[in-house]
Amino acid sequence: MKANSSITFIFIVFIVCQLGAQIGGQESFEFLALTQSSRNTALGGQLISVKDNDISLAYSNPATLNPDMHKQLSMNHNFHFAGISHGFANAGYHHAGINTTFHLGFNYIGYGDFVRTDFLGNELGQFNSGEVAVTIGAGKQLNERLRAGVNLKFANSSFDIYRASAIAGDIGLYYENPEREFSVGVVAKNIGAPITNFTTQGESLPFDFQIGLSKRLKHLPLRLSVTAHQLHKWNIRLDDANNTNTITFLGQDPIEQSSLSKGIDNFFRHFVFSGEFLIGEQENFRLRLGYNHLRKQELAVSEFRSLGGLSFGLGFNVRNFRFDYGVGYYHLAGATNHLSLSINLASLGKKI
Repeated sequence: MKANSSITFIFIVFIVCQLGAQIGGQESFEFLALTQSSRNTALGGQLISVKDNDISLAYSNPATLNPDMHKQLSMNHNFHFAGISHGFANAGYHHAGINTTFHLGFNYIGYGDFVRTDFLGNELGQFNSGEVAVTIGAGKQLNERLRAGVNLKFANSSFDIYRASAIAGDIGLYYENPEREFSVGVVAKNIGAPITNFTTQGESLPFDFQIGLSKRLKHLPLRLSVTAHQLHKWNIRLDDANNTNTITFLGQDPIEQSSLSKGIDNFFRHFVFSGEFLIGEQENFRLRLGYNHLRKQELAVSEFRSLGGLSFGLGFNVRNFRFDYGVGYYHLAGATNHLSLSINLASLGKKI
């Protein structure tokens, strides 16, 4: 029975991905796809194949929800460019009677204040804009090595007088082989549609189908992860007619990239590579780094090198508290700084 349930679950995920790949139009509610924790920021922005007591991982893959997340609270804030603020908080609860772990989360993004003008440029005052979402999720063990989980999200956007709302869901699987310290995560993210739209044409949500692999090395306290994203569509390159990404040699005419070169570039845009050093007997100190090739290429500046696509971070535990910091480089203009604080409410409550 458990095997049949797993096969049915995988089949549903596959069908949903095919439907998601056929959704066209301009996407709205993009903030649902933002990195929600500093740990994810430090690891390249995507991590779906790791399961521990970090409750913030449940937003990326609800199948990672487990009893170790019971009464864990995570609060995260990301300092974006131009005064944009983005945050996420969630808490977990494990119900032993039905052997299921739940979490409740809230994320928001504020774009700041804007000057309202008429078509002549005359100032008419100010307005602000922002988006919020509430997430409810559950994860459960299907068999000895396989877990499954779902997230349900209710989102609302406000841009001056314009309003929109949406409902979305995530479906995730998590497989773990403890003997080889190897794990796999599969997630279909942001399945759904707007309830109300900004325009009469309608918009689609930022759907994403991802597969992630993580492996802890045997003789080194390092866990390597590779996450493939945007797997429901092959070509994710933006071929800008104004920027052919050309090569010049001794003043000769520009030579455009070959089809093979474009194909290789497009292939690696689907991958995020990351590593996490787990230092100490209790792994209380962690160093992290990641590389996101899509981010690097999309925000690259011709003839200038930058740290775009790279990310770094660290984390450490102090009794019932865990502090994490992540920095993600997007562009020559700089990087975003992500801070997180996690609290073990269960242990804290016992001591009080």
